[in-house]
Amino acid sequence: MSLALRVIPCLDVNAGKVVKGVKFQDLQTVGDPVELASRYFEAGADEITFLDVTASVEDRSTILDVVSRTADSVFIPLTVGGGIRTLQDVQTLLSAGADKVSVGTAAISSPELLDEIGNRYGDQVLVVSLDIKSSAATKSGYTITTHGGSKETGIDALKWIEENQHRGIGELLLNSMDSDGTKSGFDLELIRAIRDVSSLPLIASGGAGTVEHFAEAERAGASAVLAASVFHNGELSILEVKKYLEGQNIEVRL
Repeated sequence: MSLALRVIPCLDVNAGKVVKGVKFQDLQTVGDPVELASRYFEAGADEITFLDVTASVEDRSTILDVVSRTADSVFIPLTVGGGIRTLQDVQTLLSAGADKVSVGTAAISSPELLDEIGNRYGDQVLVVSLDIKSSAATKSGYTITTHGGSKETGIDALKWIEENQHRGIGELLLNSMDSDGTKSGFDLELIRAIRDVSSLPLIASGGAGTVEHFAEAERAGASAVLAASVFHNGELSILEVKKYLEGQNIEVRL
C-alpha cells in the first residue's frame, strides 16, 4: 500500500518570529510561530517543520520556548532543526516537545553524529536537511551548502547521499536553493536524481507556487512536499492543495 503524500508547512524561525526570503536572502517577518503552527494544524497540515534559521546560541532558549508552546497546541508531528551538533541538542529538543530533529550542517561536518542519533533514538526521529544548489564543479551537477546556504562545500550532493544514506537517517529534506522562494515549481530534476540513488523518503522543499507543483513533485518521487511562502501569504491553503492532489489520484489525508 502506498503511503499518503504529506503536506508540510515550514516555519523558518529567527529570534522567535517566522521569516521568509528568496534563495535564503532578504528575510521578512511573517508572524508568530505558535499562532501559525496552530492555524496550519487546524487547516489539515500533516506535520509542521520549524527551522531555526540563525540557530545562534543566544536564540536556543527562544526556539525551545516556541517548540514547547507549539507542542502544547498542535497534535501532529513537529520537526525542529537548526544548530543541532550533539546528542544533547537532540535530547533537549525532544524533551521540549519535538517529534523529529532536522540535522543540516552537522550532518556534513560530523556524519558520525547521524549514526549516534539513529542508534539512540531510532531513525524515525532523524531528518537530514540538505541545502543543495546546482554546481558545474561536481560530477552530478549538484553540491551541498552549509550554514544556512551561506557556505559551499564542493561536496557532490548525490555522492554524499549515496555514501551516507544508511547512517540512521529516517528521511531526507531536500532544499533546492535554486528554487527557494521563486514559486516556479519544485526542482523535479533534483528529486528524480536523488530518487535514483536513494530509497529514503524524500521531502521536497523550495519552489512551490501552484497546486500543480505539488503533484509534479509527487510524480517525480517525493514522499512529502514542504512549502512556506504560498501558505504564509494565503495564496494557497493546505485544503486546496490536498483537494487538488486527491483529484489527481494522489493519496492524501483529508
